[in-house]
Parts: sequence; structure tokens; C-alpha cells
Amino acid sequence: MTDTAGVSAGPTTPAPAATTVGELRASGAVARPVKAEIRANLLARLGRGEPSLPGMVGFEDTVVPEVERALIAGHDLVLLGERGQGKTRLIRTLVGLLDEWTPVLTGSELNEHPLAPISVWAHRQLAEHGDATPVGWLHRTERFGEKLATPDTSVGDLIGDVDPIKVAEGRTLGDPETVHYGLVPRSNRGIFSVNELPDLAERIQVALLNVLEERDIQIRGYRVRLPLDLLLVASANPEDYTNRGRIITPLKDRFGAEVRTHYPIELADEIRLLHQEAQTSALGGDGHSAPLVPEHLAEIIARFTRLVRESTHVDQRSGVSARFAIAGLETVAASAVRRAAIAGETRPVARVVDLPSIVPASRGKVEFSDSGSDNDDDRELEILDHLLRQATAQTFRARCAGLDLTGLQEHFTGGETVESGELVSAPALLGQLGTIPRLAELLGRLGVPEGDQSAEQAAAAVEFALEGLYLTRRLAKDTDGGRTVYGA
Repeated sequence: MTDTAGVSAGPTTPAPAATTVGELRASGAVARPVKAEIRANLLARLGRGEPSLPGMVGFEDTVVPEVERALIAGHDLVLLGERGQGKTRLIRTLVGLLDEWTPVLTGSELNEHPLAPISVWAHRQLAEHGDATPVGWLHRTERFGEKLATPDTSVGDLIGDVDPIKVAEGRTLGDPETVHYGLVPRSNRGIFSVNELPDLAERIQVALLNVLEERDIQIRGYRVRLPLDLLLVASANPEDYTNRGRIITPLKDRFGAEVRTHYPIELADEIRLLHQEAQTSALGGDGHSAPLVPEHLAEIIARFTRLVRESTHVDQRSGVSARFAIAGLETVAASAVRRAAIAGETRPVARVVDLPSIVPASRGKVEFSDSGSDNDDDRELEILDHLLRQATAQTFRARCAGLDLTGLQEHFTGGETVESGELVSAPALLGQLGTIPRLAELLGRLGVPEGDQSAEQAAAAVEFALEGLYLTRRLAKDTDGGRTVYGA
């Protein structure tokens, strides 16, 4: 899932015109808490019938309603789920619920609202300049902060620390303006995310207690009273989060909502996620067409991913990330681009012969549960190969059930063979078969539009049919490296 979703979108409207506190007050602006802002924008979206968290595939009836209720209640929340379930994507999508523009005091490190200052510096600015105090406008993409929790994360990183340079300038140690603020205060009036929360050391977790409950911060033994205004969201693996000692109980108690994420439940959602997230459009390069991955191949990759997740050989606590399937689709597309460049095909279209490239490329994304022997690598490859064949057979039965392929089988009755391979072009493959009975019906079953039935599309469909006949034991097949021969 694209990690920058919800954060990278630029401004769609110009910033408001007010440039001073006086102009801002005259415009009727009011300061409202960030959670009230999110609640209002969420309810407005729901009222218009728009998706509250666009791009979150497969969560519409499960995770999204829970998140909506938590946001309406004004709760900080923690997302629990195995790797690659879209937790970070979901958190970053929350940014879209902030107002597009919000006023801030120009020069404030804490993004303070001009009508609701919280720091000594801000109060002094307003006292000196009054209604002429300059105002800037902050886009919602700049109101998001996040930290990937690591064991070496310090309190200074998250909360802040005394700045020795400011102390050396003559300020007293207790002066709040000697503080160099960390990521959390700098995300004031926005959303702050802590990814993989249990990886924070316990003494660092303690530093977040006041932020979640009292909304203030303490630094170096003296209290800096800053009523922070933010939504705090964390992510964690369920096993780490529920294991005592990995996260302190008082911190868990301070989160208002706990939401469990999951992998796509329906196959259709898995396929939809693949098409949404896989970056294949740019693989063709300058002067070359973008590759096409036919629907039946995307379905095979989706089924393969689900079979790997369900396999007893795979560590279920680790899970199989959605990135496993996304990388697989991109690898298959890249294999088609490589063949097109070498064999001179007009348009790269992925075929069944490109599927084996997934196995070695994706092995590092799977944690096997019983590794440890000297033959682990070979055994793991065999498991993935078997599951890929199983996914191909399932897709063939689902797509081609009841389709009469006897005409294609009859081509091999006299001992003929058809050679394919990762570098065999579409015309070369089709030229070995001549006229193919019921080809239009086969293409229709595989979702190929009538106006897009090119030689490359036809070759992809025919090769899928040949592989399906082999997997259902109606046709022989011999494979040697990148060379595949169907027939006697």
C-alpha cells in the first residue's frame, strides 16, 4: 500500500487572504481543537455519501467503521495488525480529514493558532504587535508527524530537550524558551503517528503518558505547561502489543480505541488492491508501451498470496504482507517488458510463463515456521512453486469452467508440441498453433475487451489455457529452465 497516500496530495484551493491577527479575527475565524475539526469534516463526508478514508481497500465494512467511531468520539487510537495490512496507509489517510488550510502564528515552532496561543513566545508576540501580528497558513499535508519506533529513540526525539546554546545565551534553565522541541510538540494542531509502538523502550513510553492524558510535556525535571492539541495514533503488531513487558499497561489504558486490521477478506478486494497499488505504468520506459498484466494473471497472484498466508509452513505470527502480492505483480510486468525488448513485441503483455519469476524474487518476504535445516532454501522454493501452481489451477477452474477446449487439445493428438518460454514472442507462440478454435470465447472468459484482442493478448490467453490443461492432467508439459514445451 502506497505509504504516502493522504499526505502527498498538494493544495487544491489557494490559502485564505488574512495575513494578520486583526484580519483573521475580522474574517470570523475561530480556534477549534483538532479532534473537533476532524469530527466535523468526517461527519460532512459521511453526510455527502463520500468515503471517509478513500483508498482503503477491503476495510469498508470492518476497520473503517471502527475508525470512524473512534474519531467521532475524539479518541486517540492504536491500530493492531500484522505487517503489510495497511496500518501506515490508513494513518496517513487521516490527514485528509483535516481542514485544507489552518492559520498559524508566523514563526511559531508549535503551529500555534493566532487566536489561541500556548507558548511564552506567542504571548509575547501578541503583546508586542497586537492585531498586526503576522499570520501564515499551514496546509494539512504539513500537519502530520510520524516516528518509526526503534530501541534507540530518545525522549529528546519525541518530546524535546534543553538547548544548551540557548542556555549559553544567558537564559535560565527553567525558561521554557530554552527547550528544543521534539516531534510531538512540533505536530501540535495536527496528527502524530508512532509506528511499531512496542519497539519503544519502556522509559520512552512513559514520556507519552502525559501527552495522551494531561496533554502537557515534562523536560529535564521541570514542567513546561503546553496544552498540546493533537490526535495521537499508533500502530503495533498484535503479538507485541499484548505481550506484557513490550508495552506498559498505563500507556495502553490511555488510548481511547483499539482497532484490529486484517488482510483483504474477499479475493476481489485482493485483486482490487493489486491494481491500485502496483506501480507498473512506468515500467515501459521511454519510447516503450507500459506493460499489461491481464486480469487472470492478477487473479493468480492474488490467489497465490492468499495460499501462502494460509500455508502451515508459513509463520502465521509474521503474516504475509500485501507488498508480497504487489511486488509479485510488478515482477511479472517487468518480465513481460524484458521479453518485449528482446523479442521485439509491440506491446508487453504478461503471460503464464512470467509467473515463475515471482518465486525467487518474493522468497525474502515470507517467514517460514520450521526453518533451520541445510536444505531450507530448496524446500522453501518447492513450497512456493507448489502454491503458485495451485493458484493457477484454481484460477483456471474459476475462469474456464465449462469452456470447451477440445479443439485446442486436438492440436496435440498427432504428437505435436508447442514451445513457449520467457523469451518466446507472442507471434512465435501463436504461429505454432495456427487457427485456434473458440479463441474469442476464451478471451471473453478472461475479460479481454473485443477492441483489445491483440496478438499479445491472444498469446497470454492461449498459454493460460495450455497451462490449465496441463494442471488438470489433460496435456503433457516439460520444463527446462526458461523453456517450456506443451504436448507429447
